Amino acid sequence: MNNLPVRSMASDLPEVRPFGLPRLTAGMDMAARLDWTTHLSVHGSLPDLTLSQLTALATDIDLRGRGGAGFPFARKLRAVADSARKRRTRTAVVVNGCEGEPACRKDTVLLARAPHLVLDGALLAAEALGAEQLVVGVTQGALEESVRGALAERGLSDRRGRRLRARVFRMPERFVSGEATALLRAADGGPPLPPGRRVRSAERGLSGLPTLVSNTETFAQIAVAARLGAEYYAATGAPEEPGTVLLTLGGSVPRRMVVETPTGVPLAHVLESCGTGIGQGVLVGGYHGAWLDPSAASMASISRTSMAAHRATLGAGAVLPLSYDVCPLGETLLVARWLAAETAGQCGPCRLGLPALAGALADVLAGGGQPALETLRQYAGLVRGRGACKHPDGSARFVLSAVNTFTDDLAAHVLGGGCGRPVAGLLPLPTEDGPSVGERLSVDWTLCVGHGLCADLLPEAMRLDRDGYPVFDDAPLPEYLLPRARRAVARCPALALRLERR
Repeated sequence: MNNLPVRSMASDLPEVRPFGLPRLTAGMDMAARLDWTTHLSVHGSLPDLTLSQLTALATDIDLRGRGGAGFPFARKLRAVADSARKRRTRTAVVVNGCEGEPACRKDTVLLARAPHLVLDGALLAAEALGAEQLVVGVTQGALEESVRGALAERGLSDRRGRRLRARVFRMPERFVSGEATALLRAADGGPPLPPGRRVRSAERGLSGLPTLVSNTETFAQIAVAARLGAEYYAATGAPEEPGTVLLTLGGSVPRRMVVETPTGVPLAHVLESCGTGIGQGVLVGGYHGAWLDPSAASMASISRTSMAAHRATLGAGAVLPLSYDVCPLGETLLVARWLAAETAGQCGPCRLGLPALAGALADVLAGGGQPALETLRQYAGLVRGRGACKHPDGSARFVLSAVNTFTDDLAAHVLGGGCGRPVAGLLPLPTEDGPSVGERLSVDWTLCVGHGLCADLLPEAMRLDRDGYPVFDDAPLPEYLLPRARRAVARCPALALRLERR
């Protein structure tokens, strides 16, 4: 049932649990990875659908992208087809499996354990659109191995002369790798970074072709719907948003897991079934998402409509409750620092704004009072809507949501001596299994006299306090900052600034 050894699977695969009859996760209780034969025995053969039939199916089930933006899949299909018709050219299909956010693992589970279901949906779209290229983007070696094995089992390859050339492409494990524009740029031989300008992939994407880009779960969903038909697909879930959804549960849950649940199920029920409660709040949508306070979380259900009513979104499907025994703003600060280090370093809102935003939150937690809080809100306003990609907007939304949700904790830090609760690192980060290793800034305070040159040379990582002395985070510097950090060390007039590896 599995032609790849289990040891080659992604090392951090969580437990998988379906609520009700499984669809996307069907067969995962039988095998670590569903090979071609097992896949067909579980799901059956895939019907042939024309472009009009596929578009009608996606419309009837109101299929939206499951990667964060929630864009209607049918509209993407039409846009690519219309562009190809106007230009009289072929098309391309790209599966975005670059799950760069450590809080999300649903797409990783699909690519590692059910790659043929994802390829089914991608091939349905490729056939309907007359695509000449199919690319699957991933960030982990184990997923690359799994997808490459699935392509080989189907007899698909990137050899010239084939009607459809298919390949898997490896991206760096970075947050911005999940940006569709970064994936398209890298797949064409460019840097794995967003281009810094608006790009309509439906008009000009991979190799300049009109390109359909969607995430892993979206393609798996259309493959399930194609087999079931719209009516039977809609027999599960909320009437206005039929079907199931994959969620990654983390935070205060006893163990991380990926669950498949019908839409419309109360959020509190999902959490209780997984051994936890709402706690002091629930982060939905991941690190570009929003926090729900206990009142909102107790009323919310797993649907776009319900989440929107509480000014939240399911996004990429991460759900992270926090228990009462940790400092929620301290947990938020850890993620804010990581988000600041994950920038592409291409524009001011990312390169300067996000480190400043994380620093302002640190000042609030350190007892900076109302001035620090006002500075934080000012920085959040300055980065929103001005970035080369959506990373600054999402990061600012995440931080502001925490400040607006955990008001009691905020008051304890702003007006008093802090909440007194520890920071346990419950929100998953790449360093959660051990201390992060890398080059960090340090200052010999017996030598520093507050020249401030370091903050001028390295504003992304250093700022000055009210007395003119440098303030910085005890975290590894991102790779793109290291050359300027070394220059700042070399130019320190008092020889007080240093880089240490630990």
